[in-house]
Parts: sequence; C-alpha cells; structure tokens
Amino acid sequence: MEYSDKVMDHFMNPRNVGKMDDADGVGEVGNPKCGDIMKVYIKVKDNVIYDIKFNTFGCASAIATSSMATELIKGKTIEEALELTNKAVAEALDGLPPVKMHCSVLAEEAIKAAIDDYKSKQG
Repeated sequence: MEYSDKVMDHFMNPRNVGKMDDADGVGEVGNPKCGDIMKVYIKVKDNVIYDIKFNTFGCASAIATSSMATELIKGKTIEEALELTNKAVAEALDGLPPVKMHCSVLAEEAIKAAIDDYKSKQG
C-alpha cells in the first residue's frame, strides 16, 4: 500500500493531538470493522472553532486524516466546519488508498459529532 508524503507527514507528526478537559464539544466515533476510534474536542467562541484536539486509536490513515481534518477546520465557523467532506480531507492529503477511504469518513463524522455535542450544550 502506497501512502503520499503528506499522509506520512501527518502520521509521523500529527497536528493537534491531545485531550481537552474543558471542551465545548466532544465527538467520538468508531468503525467496528477496522477497530479505529476517533475522539475530537472543540473549543468555540463567537461561532468559530478556535481550538481543536483529537485522539485517534487506529492505523496510519486514521491518524493522518484526523490530523488533516483538524487543520482544515481550525479557525473556521461552525457552518464551514460542517461542510467539510471526507473527500476534501483525502484530497488535502494528496489521496488515500481506496481501502483506506473509510478513515476520512470517520474524521468527518467525528467532527460533526463534536459540533452536534456543542450545539446540544448550547440548547
């Protein structure tokens, strides 16, 4: 399986890794088929995601897509973040092997889950 340089870079040096105890929204999703689990934490101010962290238990693609997805939505509004697609994440990484596209879907779902959690806390 061939990975792009960007995938390898985000796998070896993931951005925004960590946990947030005071997150405004937390989203956790898992894929029972491959065992990958992704948890995303967001901090929101004036409708903008100004901080984001993630913890991912999974393969190189799962970690790389989590890292890239957090980079793509940091500093964006909630609405812009909700428009993020798994395709955009994969393209930003210069592509993923077809068998690993589900990892980018997981990243998209984790972010949407964190935003849903944030919105539910806002009432």
